[in-house]
Amino acid sequence: MLVLIYSDDSNTRSEVILALGNRPHPDLPAVDYVECATEPVVISTMDAGDVDLAILDGEAAPAGGMGICRQLKDEIYQCPPVLVLTGRAEDGWLATWSRAEAAVPHPIDPLLLAETVIRLLRPRAELTAG
Repeated sequence: MLVLIYSDDSNTRSEVILALGNRPHPDLPAVDYVECATEPVVISTMDAGDVDLAILDGEAAPAGGMGICRQLKDEIYQCPPVLVLTGRAEDGWLATWSRAEAAVPHPIDPLLLAETVIRLLRPRAELTAG
């Protein structure tokens, strides 16, 4: 499975990868990551169509993950699920505006992130397996 991670901060991208590992759950296939530091790379990678989940940093600059999420949901037919990393738990409503399927606040809780990613990847894994 392919997971896109977008943040202008390489530490945030590394933190997400470290929290999830190469197999977030034994029932899921192994995960490969594509790291993106800029909005144009996110858009072109998502347009290519092989991404199973996008994790977008809502605090990234100059383009925040919530705005990018909304654009992806508007422009990509059957857009894969998106998880937005919010600045704080109270920003969950902004993730709803962006049409993200889920949100996890900073600082990243590895268990919450893994549970959320597993929930979002499981239906995609079942589609490819069946």
